[in-house]
Amino acid sequence: MASIKLLYRKRLWVAVATLGFLVATAVLWQSPSSRPLAKPVVVVGDGVSTPADMVWVPPGAFQMGSDSKLAQPNERPAHVVRVKGFWMDIAHVTNDQFDKFQRDTNYVTTAEKKPDWETIRVQLPPGIPRPPDDVLVAGAMVFVGTKGPVNLNDYSQWWRYVPGANWRHPQGPGSSIEGKGDHPVVQVSYEDAQAYAAWAGKRLPTEAEWEYAARGGLEQATYVWGDELMPDGQPMANYWDERQGRFPVVSPKAGGAEGTLPAKTFPPNGYGLHDMTGNAWQWVADWYSADYFRQQAAAKGPLNDPKGPAKAFDPSDPGVPVDAPKRVIRGGSFLCNESYCLSYRPSARRGSDPYSPMSHVGFRLVKDAPAPTAIMSTR
Repeated sequence: MASIKLLYRKRLWVAVATLGFLVATAVLWQSPSSRPLAKPVVVVGDGVSTPADMVWVPPGAFQMGSDSKLAQPNERPAHVVRVKGFWMDIAHVTNDQFDKFQRDTNYVTTAEKKPDWETIRVQLPPGIPRPPDDVLVAGAMVFVGTKGPVNLNDYSQWWRYVPGANWRHPQGPGSSIEGKGDHPVVQVSYEDAQAYAAWAGKRLPTEAEWEYAARGGLEQATYVWGDELMPDGQPMANYWDERQGRFPVVSPKAGGAEGTLPAKTFPPNGYGLHDMTGNAWQWVADWYSADYFRQQAAAKGPLNDPKGPAKAFDPSDPGVPVDAPKRVIRGGSFLCNESYCLSYRPSARRGSDPYSPMSHVGFRLVKDAPAPTAIMSTR
C-alpha cells in the first residue's frame, strides 16, 4: 500500500508586417544582440470596438528560441517564425476573473475532483497497478520548500501533493485567496484553462504567439525588458531573488519569493503586456516536445504560425514515459531562480502534465479579432 501511494505521489511530483519592417528584421537576424525590431505602438482594447483588457500584438517575424549561453537545449536553435496579429490579455487571468467564470458556469476544476486513474496511468511506467481509492483524493501540487539547503536533483523535496488544495485554497485547506482577487489564478490545469477560454470566447496562445508577444518587439533579448536583469537596480519581475535566500529554503530568515504578486505589479513590455515572465507559469496550446525547435529550424524558410508538434516528447523526466501527454508552459514563476530555474526569460520552455494543477501555474488568453482601425490604416 505504501509503495503504491509513493508511486502515485511521484507521478504527481512531476505535476503581416510592412516591407520595411521585414527588411529590418532580416538584418537583425544576422546578429544575436538585442535591438528593437520596430518601435511598438501600444494599443489597449476599449471594450467597445476592440476587446477589453487586451492589447494588440501586430503581425511580424522574429527569431524564436535562443542560442545564448543561458539557453537550455530545448530552446535551441533560434529560428525564424512569422505570426499573424492577435489580441492578448494584458495580464494573467486573475482570481476575481476566474471566480466570475466559476459562478456563472458552476465549473468544477481538476483539483476539485477525484483524480482520474486513466490520466494518471499514462504518466507512469507500464504495469503500475491502480492505487486504492483512499489515495485518489481531490487536491493539487503545492510548493512547500525545505528547511535547509538540499541537493537540487530531486524536486520532490520541495513539492507535495496536498489534499484539498485548489484555486481557492492554493496551498491547501488552511490557505485562502481572500484579499488576492487581483493575483493570477493558480492551481488550474490545462483543461481548466481551456474551459475558461471557451466561456470567455478566447483561446490559449500558441507557443510561437506567446514568445513573440513576450519579446515585445525586442529581438533576442535575454529578458522581456532587455538584456540587464535589474536595470537601475530595479526588479522587473516576480522571481526568487537568491541574494536574499537560497532556493528552495523557506524559513523566517530565508528570502526569495514565496508566492504570487498582484497582476501588473511590474512595468509592461513593448506591446503593453504585464508579467509575461515571472509570477506564474502560463499554459499555452501546444504539445510539448523537447526537440521541437530543432525540427522547426530544419524546415526551409521562415515558418508561418506554427501550431506545435503532433504529440508530446520529453526524455528528460525520470520515471515518466517519453511520450506521456505534456503541454507547454511558458514564462516561469515566483519560484524561478539563478541556481535552478532561469525560466524568467522569453525563450525558456517546459512541458507539464495537462491534468496536474500546481501552485505556480496560471494562464492568459488571446483572441482572434480585427486589428485596430488605426493600425490597419497604416499598413
